[in-house]
Amino acid sequence: MNYKTTKPVVIPIPITESEAGQRIDIVISSKILSCTRSYASKLISEGRFEVDGVTRKPGYHLKIGELITGILPDPEPLPLNPEPISLDIIYEDPHIIVLNKQPGIVVHPSPGHDSGTIVNAILYHCPDLEGIGGKLRPGIVHRLDKNTSGVLLIAKTSESHQNLSDQFKTRKIDKRYLAIVQDVVKDDAGEIRLPIGRHPIDRKKMSTVSRSAREALTFWKVKERFRDATLLELTIKTGRTHQIRVHCAAINHPVLGDPVYGRQKTGRYVKINGTKTDIRQIIHRQMLHARTLVLNHPVTNQSMSFEAPIPEDIQQVLSALRASL
Repeated sequence: MNYKTTKPVVIPIPITESEAGQRIDIVISSKILSCTRSYASKLISEGRFEVDGVTRKPGYHLKIGELITGILPDPEPLPLNPEPISLDIIYEDPHIIVLNKQPGIVVHPSPGHDSGTIVNAILYHCPDLEGIGGKLRPGIVHRLDKNTSGVLLIAKTSESHQNLSDQFKTRKIDKRYLAIVQDVVKDDAGEIRLPIGRHPIDRKKMSTVSRSAREALTFWKVKERFRDATLLELTIKTGRTHQIRVHCAAINHPVLGDPVYGRQKTGRYVKINGTKTDIRQIIHRQMLHARTLVLNHPVTNQSMSFEAPIPEDIQQVLSALRASL
């Protein structure tokens, strides 16, 4: 079935006080997911975006009350190969796909991961999936780290992609995670309001101490306490890279098994089926799972809630921690 729409996608961007004074290419790239600043500059130079009906240069500084309007061009051919990779589909209709992402699979291609990704699988499952700007992330409106499992949302059309992107940007989508973190968290609930940006030294990491830090907010509450660990439910109000992992590490409770932000010593020995076992032997990734996603359907506006079951490896670790009490 062909899900591709032929209806042009008109993008209106009203300029508020927060955008006033910024360059038009910066504002467009921040408002349209999967649109980089260089691609936005290209579209502006081609006259595809205007300010109050007037063509401007990419470096034009916007004024409050002005209106950017434009139409995204037809997607460029994607330099990707569809691959028959199995997908655990929670829900699908002509507009969206909701997946239960398994740990160990990358969401979209990147250097060193040009195949075997969720995108490769989606292109096989839905050959007419639309891309935006020729980017290597067709349909992707948010992402999960390679070793994070759980609910992943895919858009099938440009209209759905833009609508869902707007819901993420305006924080209308409720994202809840489960994480097993190191040590016992004493308080029952709290929030972490620390900005996140690229690490000042290690550019592959994120940090709460960064010259390019952006606002980040995470709410958490304790679900279960163990001898040397805690099960948390976390709700993120922003979508910064590695947000939960960085925030948990910042409060000295890194996610169990996190090889980047965690600590080497993950806990004491526990008994599993009567055998003394180092819990590190059964942890092979960060214990982080995207449990639920609540959103408004991009076409019907109906509120929808999706849940991914707790994967077997996390269940195994929970059982071991409970047995050690």
